[in-house]
Amino acid sequence: MFGYRVPAPDEAMLISGGRRGLGGAPFRVVTGHGKFVLPVFRKVRFLTLSMCEAEVTETCVTKQGISLHVRAVIAFKVGNDQESIINAGQRFLSDQEQMSVLTGRIFAGHLRAIIGSMTVEEIVTERQKLAAEVLDTSKVEMAKIGLIVDSLQIQSIDDGDTGYIAAMSAPHKAAIQRQAQIAQAQATQASVEAEQAAARKQAEYARQTAIVKAEYSAEVDRAQAQAAQAGPLAQAHAQQEVLAAQTELAQKQAELRQQQLVAEVVKPAQAEAERVRILAAAEAQRMKIQAEAAASYDRVALDRMLIDQLPQIVKEAAGGLAGANVNVLNGADGLGEIAAGLVSQGLTILDSVRQNLNGGQDGKADTDKGLLQLHSGNKGGTSDDGPVNVD
Repeated sequence: MFGYRVPAPDEAMLISGGRRGLGGAPFRVVTGHGKFVLPVFRKVRFLTLSMCEAEVTETCVTKQGISLHVRAVIAFKVGNDQESIINAGQRFLSDQEQMSVLTGRIFAGHLRAIIGSMTVEEIVTERQKLAAEVLDTSKVEMAKIGLIVDSLQIQSIDDGDTGYIAAMSAPHKAAIQRQAQIAQAQATQASVEAEQAAARKQAEYARQTAIVKAEYSAEVDRAQAQAAQAGPLAQAHAQQEVLAAQTELAQKQAELRQQQLVAEVVKPAQAEAERVRILAAAEAQRMKIQAEAAASYDRVALDRMLIDQLPQIVKEAAGGLAGANVNVLNGADGLGEIAAGLVSQGLTILDSVRQNLNGGQDGKADTDKGLLQLHSGNKGGTSDDGPVNVD
């Protein structure tokens, strides 16, 4: 729109020609927004608010009187507040490049002053302390011209041909070299130890490999030996199996022959012996039965004969008493006893004969005894002349 002006984000718009700005400034400050400006009655200028850089290269004398060439870089800008913009606008609006020149000069002066109060060792070892002191001493002066410093970096410190810094660093270099040599020696020792360890591992690996190869070779030899013995062993096992089979066959044949002999010889012989025994037993039983039958028949016949002869035997016994002098003491009872004795003797003779038929000589002796008793005399009889004797 005609007459409407807007500053860039890193700029401050300064409007002059109208009423005064803040604090009696000859212009008004506009940042961050636009504003209508009368083309003829107002004049607009822009002041940069972006970051600027100033480089300082200065020869400074230290507290020890040693000259040092110091190179530093300052990063600065115009402050964002209206007071800083007004101060910077009044000083640098027509020539804004002068901000870097003036800033470098200001910092060069402060840098010479601070380095003059420090030793080389402090400057070299405490660069950050040097930068902080330079910033602190220049802050108030920079604020007066509307500038603020963001950072100060000491880039290099050189003593030229004096060799002070080199001499100062010699012990450190020696220590560093010594440490480097020690580190190198340790590295060499570690390398040697690593090589020795690697050699030991290789030797161990070679030993294990040789052992494994030997074991494999021994295993192969055993396998080959077993393979070489497998044929004869198999043949021997086969022969053993054949002999065992033949032995078993011979045993079975012997058992079969034994069974055949038993079936053909022993069993028929046993059967024949059993038959002969049975026949002999049957024959003996038959003869026994016949003998018993014959003996029974003879006994029956003898008994009949004896029974038939018993009266005669009694008669003969009684006849022996005919000429005897017999005294009968108890009358009729005594005679009865005599008769009963005769009959009893006859029966005794009959039993003796039967036993003689059954018992042989003993029976014959009993029979003779009975006959002797029959002729010996009279039981219980007496006479005037003495006992009665029968001839």
